[in-house]
Amino acid sequence: QVQLVESGGGLVQAGGSLRLSCAASGTIFSIDTMGWYRQAPGKQRELVATITSGGSTKYADSVKGRFTISRDNAKNMVYLKMNSVKPEDTAVYYCYSEWYTYWGQGTQVTVSS
Repeated sequence: QVQLVESGGGLVQAGGSLRLSCAASGTIFSIDTMGWYRQAPGKQRELVATITSGGSTKYADSVKGRFTISRDNAKNMVYLKMNSVKPEDTAVYYCYSEWYTYWGQGTQVTVSS
């Protein structure tokens, strides 16, 4: 049974940092491309960043240079380090497994100005 459990969300001031974590289980994690997506109120879910099994990364233009996605295949974990956060980064952040087309339950990130 596939499970993706996000953690690390919360309230942070603009300009601050936060690290999100996603724990995967029930998957062949090492071969899977993993992603972080986000959905703000009244908006569609959008891609934030992805990372392949080999470590290649892709970012949305809006977060390039501020966010870093990484993974630890030994621990079945994927991370999103968020630096220099802005109020427009406020959203529910979801972990995504491309191989299993599976979403986590999401973690709320709120950035105050």
